[in-house]
Amino acid sequence: MEEFRRAYARLCAAPQEAVLRRLRELGGAPGRGRLDLAAQSLSLETCGALGRLLPGAAPFAEVALGDCGLSEEGVKLLLHGLCSNTTVKSLDLKGNNLRTVGAEALGKLLRQNKSIRSLILEWNNLGMWEEGFSFFCHGLGANNFLQRLDLRNNQINHQGAGELAMALKQNASLQELDLRWNNIGLLGGRALLNCLHSNKTLKRLELAGNNVPSDILKAVEQAMDHNQDRQTILSETQNRAYILSKEVLSLKDEKTKQFLDLMDTIDKQREEIARSGRMSAARVSQLQEALDEQHSIMNSLKAKLQMTEAALALSEQKVHNLGELLNATKEEQTSMAERHFTELQQQKQEGADREGKLLRDLSAASEKNLLLRNQVDELEKKCKIQQDQLFQVKQDLTNTTAELKLRAVQAEERLEMEKRRFKQSLEDMESLRLKEVDHMTQHIEASERSMQDRIQRLEAIRIALEEELSQVKAAALTERGQAEEELIKVRNQARLEEQQRLEHLEEKLRLMTESRDEAQNCCLKQKQMVAEAQAKANQLSLHADGLRRRLEELQQDLNSKEEEKVTEVNKVKVELQEQIGHLQAERTAQEGLREKIAALERQLKALSSNHREALLDKEGEISMLLEKLRMKEADISRMREEEAQRASFLQNAIMAYVQGSPLGAHGSRK
Repeated sequence: MEEFRRAYARLCAAPQEAVLRRLRELGGAPGRGRLDLAAQSLSLETCGALGRLLPGAAPFAEVALGDCGLSEEGVKLLLHGLCSNTTVKSLDLKGNNLRTVGAEALGKLLRQNKSIRSLILEWNNLGMWEEGFSFFCHGLGANNFLQRLDLRNNQINHQGAGELAMALKQNASLQELDLRWNNIGLLGGRALLNCLHSNKTLKRLELAGNNVPSDILKAVEQAMDHNQDRQTILSETQNRAYILSKEVLSLKDEKTKQFLDLMDTIDKQREEIARSGRMSAARVSQLQEALDEQHSIMNSLKAKLQMTEAALALSEQKVHNLGELLNATKEEQTSMAERHFTELQQQKQEGADREGKLLRDLSAASEKNLLLRNQVDELEKKCKIQQDQLFQVKQDLTNTTAELKLRAVQAEERLEMEKRRFKQSLEDMESLRLKEVDHMTQHIEASERSMQDRIQRLEAIRIALEEELSQVKAAALTERGQAEEELIKVRNQARLEEQQRLEHLEEKLRLMTESRDEAQNCCLKQKQMVAEAQAKANQLSLHADGLRRRLEELQQDLNSKEEEKVTEVNKVKVELQEQIGHLQAERTAQEGLREKIAALERQLKALSSNHREALLDKEGEISMLLEKLRMKEADISRMREEEAQRASFLQNAIMAYVQGSPLGAHGSRK
């Protein structure tokens, strides 16, 4: 404040002592956001200095210049300085006898200033000259920041009220307007009442002491109540929309968190699978090294086993036949695996089953490798024993050949039986899986269709409501146009009557009586029109209440349907968990079957452990298993890529569904 006082003393050619004293008092006061120079007669030089100081972002939120006896030029200089000010929120200019130049300066201020919210112009003469007041009204219509305007005791007539009404139709920010103790009259009251049909922001309009009829005052009060109700409804709808948007964002965050958790679990599973693959590869490499060592040992034993080759020719042929059968079964299994792979690409849940199968095959291969180690150890022991019993073997060759024939026949029969059982079990398991997948896809498609039908119904209801609202708006616009045409006609008639009165001064008494009769008739007609307009407004308000109730019912329906969606999603999750439990149980059953198959294979290996060519066939099988492992690892990598693509597609679909849901569209419209 001290800097402001010094700047005033520097800029003003003849600074006033009263103003300087007042600025010192304001500098010592605790509240420094108010410039109060009320009841200080300000000179033209003081007004010019203040007008040059105020644009420089002076630290004042309120400026009080009431009863200062400002001249027209002084007011112009002050208001010109306030045009570019951005800190003043309230301006008090009451009791300064502002007229034409002051009204024009105020109009310019309202056009250019964007910070003033309250303007007090009580006890002035703004309404005496129509041109200046019309300029002020044009500035008010162009302003969208002023919220409170006080125009008490400004000699505003019915024409000035008409100009104010035109400005209020354009203004969308004014909330309080005080027009008490003016000369508005009947025509001005009607003009203000008609403008309230298009202005929905004005909450308070004071018209006492203006010779306005009581019915117009009541209609104005009803319009103010309607605007207040509309503002409260708008605030409530905005709050609801804000709350709904928060809820939608929270739901989106929860869904993203769930999706990220799922992706983390999938990554962990992939890491575990990669670790198990590395461990199995390390074990296979160790087994290969052990087998290479055993090959070197077996090469030393070849010379000793040449004696027994002639006797085992028959058994070799049978083992060769068995190998051909095994190769045929392997080819059938490979063809079946390719068919299943093509089918599994179309279904989502069988990917996990295939990964389980691959893991089991790996475990079976590891078990086979362990068995091979045991067999090699047994072979070493038996070779040592056979070195001592070579002479006895020559005598027992005949007996062993017969026993080997019987055992080979029995082994062939057992192999065929176990193959049939294994094929039947595989076919049963695959048929059950296909049925379960078909059932799940049908159930999901049915739920999606029902949800789409519900969404289409809600959209049809919303379109019907929008059409009804457009029809009501069109009817209201037509009624407004008719009312405005009637007002124009009444104005034209009044002007013609005034011209006739001026031309025929000699017949004044007779014309006065006739004009009284005509005015009474017009008053009756206009009262009837006002009553009809009030009835129509009441009907429209009732219709709007009905539409609000419908909207509330629709919102309740939407909430109930959202709860149903949540319950259905939970049910689907529970069903999926149950299916996962069933699949795990089936996994355990398959592991038991595979253990039985492994036991049978052990028996077959025990029968064919004495033959060199059987060992060679097993080596070929180990190489085939390694190739299969490589192929299955490639299949696993392909399945992982497909699952990642499916997860990305699911994420995009979930985000699109959340954005395209009726809640999201409703929130965006509000």
